[in-house]
Amino acid sequence: MAAEDIFDRDGVRLPIKIDSTSNGEYEPIPISKRNKEGNKLALDWATTNAKRKGQTRRDFLISSCGAASTLLAINHANAYYGKTGGFFDIKGESALETDYANAQVGGGEFIFDVQGHYVNPQGDWLSRIPPDARPYAGMQKARCAAGGEGDRGYLNCLSESEFIKDIFLDSDTDIMVLSFVPSTRETEPVTIEDADKTRQIVAELDGSKRLMIHGRVNPNQDGDLEAMDELAENWNISAFKTYTQYGPGGIGYFLHDDPGVAMIERAQRLGVRNICIHKGLPFGPRSYEHSQSSDVGVVAKMFPDMNFLIYHSSYVSTNEEVEFAAGAGKDGIDTLIQSLVDNDIAPNSNVYAELGSTWRLLMQKPNDAAHALGKLLTYCGEDNVLWGTDSIWYGSPQDQIQAFRTFQISEEYQERFGYPAMTQRIREKIFGKNAAGPYGIDQEEIRRLTSTDFVSQEKLAYQENPQPSFLTYGPKTKREFLNLLKWGG
Repeated sequence: MAAEDIFDRDGVRLPIKIDSTSNGEYEPIPISKRNKEGNKLALDWATTNAKRKGQTRRDFLISSCGAASTLLAINHANAYYGKTGGFFDIKGESALETDYANAQVGGGEFIFDVQGHYVNPQGDWLSRIPPDARPYAGMQKARCAAGGEGDRGYLNCLSESEFIKDIFLDSDTDIMVLSFVPSTRETEPVTIEDADKTRQIVAELDGSKRLMIHGRVNPNQDGDLEAMDELAENWNISAFKTYTQYGPGGIGYFLHDDPGVAMIERAQRLGVRNICIHKGLPFGPRSYEHSQSSDVGVVAKMFPDMNFLIYHSSYVSTNEEVEFAAGAGKDGIDTLIQSLVDNDIAPNSNVYAELGSTWRLLMQKPNDAAHALGKLLTYCGEDNVLWGTDSIWYGSPQDQIQAFRTFQISEEYQERFGYPAMTQRIREKIFGKNAAGPYGIDQEEIRRLTSTDFVSQEKLAYQENPQPSFLTYGPKTKREFLNLLKWGG
């Protein structure tokens, strides 16, 4: 693919990416008519506003005004369809006035993304699939200019170098935790060795902790419990990551089952206090109950000295988010809240709700977003909601950052449901301050380290001529999703 296709010199890609892209853990969801019309309106407004500013459409779209104009168009489409429970709080002047736009979509928050991914294009996992298999090949990002020669050269488009560009150069992210996908040790697209290598690349100077890593464990899988010792002792992991819906024969487990308790006790003995658990975003009907969060409050009460970080906040994308009703929580986020209530886990205790993929999906649904964030802030607590993006599957997380900076719960929803307003203080907590505690990060120390490290220097130079792709990585269709499951998942 030619460079101009990657850099979108014609300006046809919007900086706020509202599309059907999945992280590969759920089947892509076609976007609504409302979102399609919002995207069309955003491109029309970008054409008009670019002319007013004497810019090409591409130059306009990569600017802060371009992001603001796109969010305004999305607001307009949402309001037309009566979806006003939440909105992007953007002044109209921001579409044309750079200072206004910078003040609204820009910011200097400490941003700690607790969930990121990439693919090792030379990993051992490739030797364990048929030689003619082409994992990830159907994804748009796999046709980038970085693609090398050979049948699988396209995997370079999904590598650690692209990951570093998208996360640290094209977004305001300060720190990221590199996580893992559900797999066996033999089929991991990124191994613990790969993750550590990438961490070392990112941390070349001053011992910077810009990139931290998880250790993957599924305690119902042979050998995983025993492997926890090596992960903790040899790889300086920040947490263990598990998938309760995943296991032999497609059968998962509950955290309070014997394998789950054994995993938590072992982590406790090893001095790793963070257990990150994929909840919600179910893989399918098999073992669906294990994707739900009825077990979270039970183990949080059993192990008050451990932190339970609920990745995706137990969100189920096919559910409509509504006000929580005690005793009625049967699915998704409400099962998490019900479990906390049933086990007397107070807000701001040892259960954290993470927003990876969840916020990306909620960006398309302003009413649902208002309910979801309002409930999590109320029941998990404003100190216990964590920023995560699941990138690079969704491309650079900058659009998620810009959308979250401006999102507001409507006054109507605040009054009707008792939800808090999205203040700058709350946003700063969610963006980074909340994760600093469980992950043992001194924010001031990190700011000192990252102010002079090579990533900062690279970013400063890059900003002279930024080239964000506005591309997503994950599957957008059922066909692409099934191919990912077959070869890459």
